[in-house]
Amino acid sequence: MIEIKNLYKKYDDTTVVDDLSLDVNTSEVLGFLGPNGAGKSTTMKMVTGFIEPTSGKVKIKGLSIKDNPIEVKNYIGYLPEGAPQYGEMTTYDFLVFVAKIRGIQKNLISNAISKVVESLSLSDVLHKRIEHLSKGFKRRVGIAQAIIHDPEILIMDEPTDGLDPNQKYEVRELIKKISKNKTIIISTHILEEVEAVCTRAAIISKGKLLFDDTPEKLKESGSGNLDDIFRKITMGSSS
Repeated sequence: MIEIKNLYKKYDDTTVVDDLSLDVNTSEVLGFLGPNGAGKSTTMKMVTGFIEPTSGKVKIKGLSIKDNPIEVKNYIGYLPEGAPQYGEMTTYDFLVFVAKIRGIQKNLISNAISKVVESLSLSDVLHKRIEHLSKGFKRRVGIAQAIIHDPEILIMDEPTDGLDPNQKYEVRELIKKISKNKTIIISTHILEEVEAVCTRAAIISKGKLLFDDTPEKLKESGSGNLDDIFRKITMGSSS
């Protein structure tokens, strides 16, 4: 479903993503891990076509994102870091706006909104301004805009960052609910999150892929503390 081959991203003399190759198969939920500055967000932006690689290739369903950017983006839902939204809009107005941008036909917009509102339990905040919502509901609205066109692929950058424990649990349950028929990449630095929702885990550090296996194998790599696991894997890769 997603093919990443020999991907590089450089800014001047700084290499942010360094010869990264990774495939993600249909219906997999990949936990994309790494310390701050590892290159996770940059990789996701290249996979979604938000920024262009210095070199290397990204294919979605066999199509090059460079050569077929519009068609490829139709297959992708993207929740960027921080889930930026227009706070002065109501939830409903924002979802109408996104649906129109996504090219959903006018007569189908109402049904598309109804589906995500029901799926993400947004009915109580549908006509409230986004700036007045809790962090948890803002994140739900962010997920709603990412899935409103029913994409086959969902890419989420730190979907629970900044949420309290109850809100994190709610978002993870939502991800599990929608993962049944989607291929998903979730970037995170929380081991518990990978164990809760992911079928596979990949670790990068300084833009390089260091680990790619199941969450169970990842946990066996350390004491259960992700910082400890990062250290052990990083040291092992450099020895």
